[in-house]
Amino acid sequence: MSAINQPFEIGLYTFVEWDTNPLTGEKLDALTRMKNLLETIELADQVGLDVFGIGEHHRPDFLSSAPAVILGAAATRTKSIRLSTAVTVLSSDDPVRVFQDFATLDLLSEGRAEIMAGRGAFIESFPLFGYDLKDYDSLFAESLDLLLKLRASEVVSWRGRHRRPIDNLGVYPRPLQREIPIWIGVGGTPESAARAGALGLPMALGIIGGMPERFAPLADLHKQAWQQAGHDPAKLQLSVNSRGFVGDDSQKAADDYFPALHAMMDKLGRERGFRGLTRNEFEGSRGLRGSDYVGNPDEVIEKILFQQNILHYNRLLLQMDIGTVPHKELMRSIELLGTKVAPVVRKEIQSRAPA
Repeated sequence: MSAINQPFEIGLYTFVEWDTNPLTGEKLDALTRMKNLLETIELADQVGLDVFGIGEHHRPDFLSSAPAVILGAAATRTKSIRLSTAVTVLSSDDPVRVFQDFATLDLLSEGRAEIMAGRGAFIESFPLFGYDLKDYDSLFAESLDLLLKLRASEVVSWRGRHRRPIDNLGVYPRPLQREIPIWIGVGGTPESAARAGALGLPMALGIIGGMPERFAPLADLHKQAWQQAGHDPAKLQLSVNSRGFVGDDSQKAADDYFPALHAMMDKLGRERGFRGLTRNEFEGSRGLRGSDYVGNPDEVIEKILFQQNILHYNRLLLQMDIGTVPHKELMRSIELLGTKVAPVVRKEIQSRAPA
């Protein structure tokens, strides 16, 4: 049994990048950037998308150091869309505070809060909050253990190595949902996929390069660990988090999306010592077997259905709001995803599910 048995969900995620437009040389003020962000979340809700996630970063070129605060603002402007992180850097955060933030968000949103927990692709939060990078893995494992105990019980006793113990203390408020969904964000580490499956937690697989079919072994590993641990196979869930952009015209969609993506990848390449993304590579990634869901609605529909048949995921989150993508074109892309792409994809994938 696979994640195909779950209802198929489509949504968005963003890191709330705040940078200079490579084409105009201009930079939005932070207030306008935040206003634009809330407009995109509100529109995503209105057009029927299922999830909106905000990643956590602590850099000058991002405005998302406090995702729960932004999601709290979004909760008051939306009705149905689930509000998630993408991801919460749990290794450098206090699990008690994370739980309290998202229990509060759950009450504000009337039961729509989620947590996507991860170790983080950037390391700025570790020195900022006084953690040692040599504890990168053990911090995450320990913090996840405590977070799961907080979710399961109002009163908690707990001991660990990196945090002071908790002795029979209550943690409040409690969420509206019986259990806030906790997803594990995985970038490509087999141990992380196996851990998520063994714990009975859904996995969000980040795929931002290469052929997604190469990630099928991670999906299989998650499923195997899930089954071996005796978790209910009907509750198995897998998300794919990738880049994407939908336009009325395929080439215009690519032209609107690429400059901001190119600038971001070049900057990261300079920081981390790899070559940036060329236009030819980007065009290849838009193909059926590439990782970027960029094109007109028919192309994006075809690609989702093709790759879902390989990976059997039941949720797809797309990063449309990347770098300095123009706000007008971004809003149109969200509208097309919700009104043209999502209904067709949901109907087709539902027809594949066993009776």
